[in-house]
Amino acid sequence: MKPIWVVDDDQSIRFVLEKALAREQFAVRTFSNPRDVVKALDDDAPQVLVSDIRMPGGSGIDLLTTVKARHPGLPVIIMTAFSDLDSAVSAFQGGAFEYLPKPFDVNTAVDLIRRAVEESLREEVAEAAPVQAPEMLGQAPAMQDVFRAIGRLSQSNVTVMITGESGTGKELVARALHKHSPRAQGPFVAINTAAIPKDLLESELFGHERGAFTGAQTTRRGRFEQADGGTLFLDEIGDMPFDLQTRLLRVLSDGQFYRVGGHQPLKSNVRVIAATHQNLEDRVRQGVFREDLFHRLNVIRLRLPALRERREDIPMLTRFFLGKSARELGVEAKRITEASLDRLAAFDFPGNVRQLENVCHWLTVMAPAQVVEPKDLPPELSATATGASPLVAPAADSAAAMPAVATAGSGPVVATAPEEVPMPSWLGDLEREARRRLDAGETEVWDALTRQFEARLIHTALDLTRGRRIEAAQRLGIGRNTITRKIQELGIED
Repeated sequence: MKPIWVVDDDQSIRFVLEKALAREQFAVRTFSNPRDVVKALDDDAPQVLVSDIRMPGGSGIDLLTTVKARHPGLPVIIMTAFSDLDSAVSAFQGGAFEYLPKPFDVNTAVDLIRRAVEESLREEVAEAAPVQAPEMLGQAPAMQDVFRAIGRLSQSNVTVMITGESGTGKELVARALHKHSPRAQGPFVAINTAAIPKDLLESELFGHERGAFTGAQTTRRGRFEQADGGTLFLDEIGDMPFDLQTRLLRVLSDGQFYRVGGHQPLKSNVRVIAATHQNLEDRVRQGVFREDLFHRLNVIRLRLPALRERREDIPMLTRFFLGKSARELGVEAKRITEASLDRLAAFDFPGNVRQLENVCHWLTVMAPAQVVEPKDLPPELSATATGASPLVAPAADSAAAMPAVATAGSGPVVATAPEEVPMPSWLGDLEREARRRLDAGETEVWDALTRQFEARLIHTALDLTRGRRIEAAQRLGIGRNTITRKIQELGIED
């Protein structure tokens, strides 16, 4: 078997991967820049190429293009420290096998390289089309899976069912699938089937002829005609009336439909992407959604995670939305403290990303200072932090998810008084231990207990993350330099 080639200007990355792959009996050759790789390709080729995306003297994407031109079947893995969808998709544009976001777990990287080797040996190369949706951000594993799926799905005309709670970004995904599909030059037409009265929905979808019903004074094209050659996005498909489901099924099956009051069949040439926040299997069992339509739509299913399932993305999204709101309002972007980000990350956000965006817009307008402190956060976040019920109920639409503006005339924020909150048992234990030491006349009680407290926190985080320091630091809400320093100071073995 040929060696694995690793290209990165960071010597530590090359060293770590070389040692890890050598332990797995892989031959490895390392390079510090793309130019040396191109020269080496004149004489040989690797089994798998692993390359950084940004290096002095060359781009990993340019290298990918060169490699694919010479060796189309060679799997290439792109490493990138950028966690948004743009950089994820850049890896796919030239036909990369996969991309690996930094920082990465070494075992995960080795497993990925092993899969690429197996793929190379079978001469099966994964292909994916570019997708770009700049407002889709996320470094959480669940979102990385979504980015990969978008890249792979967008190259085809297959029907896609997008599921997820309200506010998770289903229409953004649908637009990304369309924008980089073979139908990108055609129209993208969206319709929310739950927002249109039943009596009007049929006409909205299929159009109507003049005189088809009272008030139909002219012929009108429906959404299927408007989306001809492009993509039709059917949002909240689970709420579609049962009788219209039959008509939709017929269009999807036969590729033809009739306008309301029409007798001439019209040919449908659209890609259908459907979305729902409901459990369609339950709707089928309840008899309110056709099983045959469900199977017709459910060719490929893409589930979007709720924001509470990817809390590590909240700081990144918060900063992005604060910047976006500032640009829209023509003001300087607010900065936000780590304590405030911790408060946001602890909130469940029933309205998901849409609600977080609304919170950031609220902060841009209402926060009194340029730096957002925890006390500046909207009332529902303060209420949650003190144990009261949040003021914003779970809602799908932006109006319901918008935080209430606190004014002098608004009602009081209901919060449990501090003395009414029962003390957690660990605080009681801490109080007793502190009292024991102080009563015994010990000095430096503060330092002793603080060291034990910090050591226990870090040890627990390292245990949960299986020793991955960067992930442990992220979970604790501290920097990776901080956790490294503390591990050394406290003598923690990880």
